[in-house]
Amino acid sequence: MARDPHASPSPTARLLSLATALPPYRLTQDQALAGARQVFAHRLRDFDRMAPVFTHAGIEGRASCVPLEWYLEPHGWAERNALYLEHAVDVLARAATQALERAGLKPTDVDAIVAVSSTGIATPSLDALVMQRLGMRPDVERMPLFGLGCAGGVLGLARAATWATARPGANVLLLVVELCALSFRRGDLSKANIIAAALFGDGGAAAVLRADPAGQDDGPAFLASAEHRWPDSLGIMGWQVEDDGLGVIFAQSIPTLVREKLPAVVGGFLDRQRLTLSDLAGVICHPGGTKVLEALAEVLAPATDGLEDARLVLRDHGNMSAVTVLFVLERRLRQHARGLHLLSSLGPGFVGALGLMRL
Repeated sequence: MARDPHASPSPTARLLSLATALPPYRLTQDQALAGARQVFAHRLRDFDRMAPVFTHAGIEGRASCVPLEWYLEPHGWAERNALYLEHAVDVLARAATQALERAGLKPTDVDAIVAVSSTGIATPSLDALVMQRLGMRPDVERMPLFGLGCAGGVLGLARAATWATARPGANVLLLVVELCALSFRRGDLSKANIIAAALFGDGGAAAVLRADPAGQDDGPAFLASAEHRWPDSLGIMGWQVEDDGLGVIFAQSIPTLVREKLPAVVGGFLDRQRLTLSDLAGVICHPGGTKVLEALAEVLAPATDGLEDARLVLRDHGNMSAVTVLFVLERRLRQHARGLHLLSSLGPGFVGALGLMRL
């Protein structure tokens, strides 16, 4: 359908608030390595050769919804998912409460929810469980998103912004939670599982977006988004369901793919906005890991302001999948970063997720 040339332009979705939350336990990288050694060293001949991944990951610690001792014992899928439901709802409720307070809103002011998570199964979905916990109105519209993996933070923000733009004046609550560490399976002797043990952490975030029809909302503006799925790449990243939980799928080729494939996608996205990398004030990237960060620094130059924030989030929290990029955005906001910023993350599919915000 052609757009009416005389119609008023759509209001811009703005970020009214952002809050993050963590589960109760803190694991240092030294503790994670010691635990992995206890679990694997006597069963995995190459463990000492793989152990440096813990020291080279650029991570000092991460949050966990369970104590270290839990990882040392076998656990089934039902137990893992019960823990996921308990802690995901708790983390999201705390993040949502803080985000709403910062926006000057009450739970009953929420009109729509976008909920993103890929590390457990929830039916009813997490948004319904959080609505019940916080006492939201029964007519809230909901959009649960599953399977986006690390791309979920950027894509969830994009979906929430699209919804806010389509419903001017509505308060759209974005909920993102990943309890990645629950995927650690002591019976899995694969290299991917060892890498996951060195990288993954748990966390959650909530944001409130609104597009004021009068154009009076303050806050960072979400201007555009895009995603690109590369053909024949389904096996690069994701989960496979095992009897005792979700098994991680990682390809070693991800940094190479960033260098070879991402420049054209980023360039095309910016070209459609009539921009170049030189026009950007900074970037807000899901770090993935140290090698991915190195690749991003090459691809995004000269727009590298913000990559240090991504590195510090990785250092302090590990890879929290979809949540991580929102922790990076929070750091940029706390430092009063201004100007056009490119959001970037990669996820199962294999997809690149991009966004453009003016902070």
